[in-house]
Amino acid sequence: MEHIDTRKVASEYRLLQWAQMMQARQDSGKSINDFCQEVGVSRNAYFYWQRRLRKAACKELAAAENTVDPVPNGWMQLAPKQVQKMKASLDIEVSGCHITVNAETDPGLLKRSVQC
Repeated sequence: MEHIDTRKVASEYRLLQWAQMMQARQDSGKSINDFCQEVGVSRNAYFYWQRRLRKAACKELAAAENTVDPVPNGWMQLAPKQVQKMKASLDIEVSGCHITVNAETDPGLLKRSVQC
């Protein structure tokens, strides 16, 4: 016979109840203060369960990311395109004098070379 974890079931039930309450608050358009006062729930309890719901949602999302195949069925994952490292350079030609400047060019040497 299968063992049922009653604590887990009770916790999930309370999370579901609070999720419904938070959805009702959102649907009402009321502020959290006004809604809590109207339904007789403390703000502290509301925010406590809101944190619990967010943590539960994050756990579910993390679990889903670990089990879901990132490539949809029928698709093929391609290897990432290799980024070609381009060597940026600048060619300067003045009166028959040709200078090529790139990232390795010494700025001081360039300055002395082009000064008039």
